Amino acid sequence: MKSYVVGNWKLNFTVGEASIYLHKLMRKIPNYRDLEVIVAPSTIALQPLSLQVDRHKIKLAAQNAFYRDYGAFTGETSFSQLRGIVDYAIIGHSERRYIFGERDKDIQKKVAGAIRNRITPILCIGETESERAFGETRDVIRDQLIGGLSEVSDDEIEKVIIAYEPVWAISSTKMKKLAMPEEVAEVTGLIKEILKEIYGGKVVEKVPILFGGSVNASNVGAYLTVPGVNGVLVGGASLILGEFNDIIEIAKRVRK
Repeated sequence: MKSYVVGNWKLNFTVGEASIYLHKLMRKIPNYRDLEVIVAPSTIALQPLSLQVDRHKIKLAAQNAFYRDYGAFTGETSFSQLRGIVDYAIIGHSERRYIFGERDKDIQKKVAGAIRNRITPILCIGETESERAFGETRDVIRDQLIGGLSEVSDDEIEKVIIAYEPVWAISSTKMKKLAMPEEVAEVTGLIKEILKEIYGGKVVEKVPILFGGSVNASNVGAYLTVPGVNGVLVGGASLILGEFNDIIEIAKRVRK
């Protein structure tokens, strides 16, 4: 299975800064056959970067989009408008859930909207610190996974990527500790178990699972050796060109 390194730039970089970063990154990395490098700039930068990017080296992802294809929805950008510009879309990120109040029913429509427009959804799921402390991790993961995939058919599940990002281990929050590889392995196994219940064992093996939680060049190797982890979703470290390039190179070596 292909491996993935996804850089989520969040609300950072002007269009010009994003263009310069992308240009430098393309000069640094070769064309990997079995490693997909993806960056997710702000929406305003996606169209100009789509004209600049070498899609053999790097793919673009949207950080968010609206599930309706058109209509009177002031301020929104639809998946249909992003078709041909991006190959991937991050959906259900914890910041969308907990800052902007997105619910599972919103997320499930976005997943379906992405698939409908031939964009691969990267569905993010993960528990908060309090949910973990109260032993609710299994229930939260199950609810978010089933909720996000409720409109995805057996034939479509292979078009989805799952990203486990424990909210308590994301550097933009008041982080108290890093997720240990064994903790990631436990939840990765749970995700596969739930997917198997819904879609069957053979299909599950074709669904990539990423880990996102304060991933950097120092710990990415450990996370990528966790059984069932097929890549990483990188936040703050993806804004630093040298470190993001190091993460890519480590991913290539580890996943050989």
